[in-house]
Amino acid sequence: MELKNLVTFIQVAESGSFTKAAKILGYSQSTVSFQIGQLETELQIRLFDRIHHTVSLTEGGKRILSCAHEMTRLAEEMTMPAGEKRPVKGHVRIAMADSLCRHLLGAVFARLQSRYPAITLKVVSGDTNEMFRLLNHNEVDLVFTLDNHIYNREYVIAGEERIPMHFVVPVGHALAGRERVSVYELTDYPFLLTEKGMSYRRLLEERLAALSLEVTPVLELGNAEILCRLVAEGTGLSFLPDFTTARYVQAGTIRRLTVPDCEVAVWGQLLYHRDKWLTPQIRAVAESFLLQMPEIDGG
Repeated sequence: MELKNLVTFIQVAESGSFTKAAKILGYSQSTVSFQIGQLETELQIRLFDRIHHTVSLTEGGKRILSCAHEMTRLAEEMTMPAGEKRPVKGHVRIAMADSLCRHLLGAVFARLQSRYPAITLKVVSGDTNEMFRLLNHNEVDLVFTLDNHIYNREYVIAGEERIPMHFVVPVGHALAGRERVSVYELTDYPFLLTEKGMSYRRLLEERLAALSLEVTPVLELGNAEILCRLVAEGTGLSFLPDFTTARYVQAGTIRRLTVPDCEVAVWGQLLYHRDKWLTPQIRAVAESFLLQMPEIDGG
């Protein structure tokens, strides 16, 4: 059994496409098809179902995939001198919302660069549906969501935390000194929100709709840092994760409101596809995000 055939098999499994695998590996599509056919003959098992131009692993293929990953890992280790560790390096792609980048990515990237300077990172933004489309097509390696709690057998949850959320107002606002506020008192005020359809903005609107309420924001912006600054300046109200407003709350320029009749359950989750092989560089990036998650939960 040739190692290159196993590598090709892994690429086809992860990309879900013979064409994409050929492009990644620098082969012709016919070469990829030949290698997969050769592997299927040797193993006497069908590895992929090919239906209407789609490629998916068979149950036998899923079992072989984990073995293929382990065999390629061992082959890499055998090429290293005794006692020497291979440096962790490579490129990792992660999808997350624009509004989270300033608050999460800065700390994560700084930690990553200090420990693994040979890792490069590409961040792709989009709404939740788009992020999972990218994950399903192997166009990103990891997804970080701030959304409903996601349960799906196609994905593995690397880590998760429930994220505290609050309506926020400038410190001098009429509602700032109130112990409790009803959501019905909020809807007439100007709101500054993240883009429509984006994670916690969507969850807020769903909760408001259940109460037959809605808000029309005077500003929609994907940068939570700027939203915090505008709230502090008295431009309007917002609905944001506590970790984005913590610095302003501590500085005394923003107040969080307790709104019992409009609680929204938001979860931060780091996920990857169940067929994805976690390379050392992907594991390193995931680890950096997981170290940050208790901090964002705590505000």
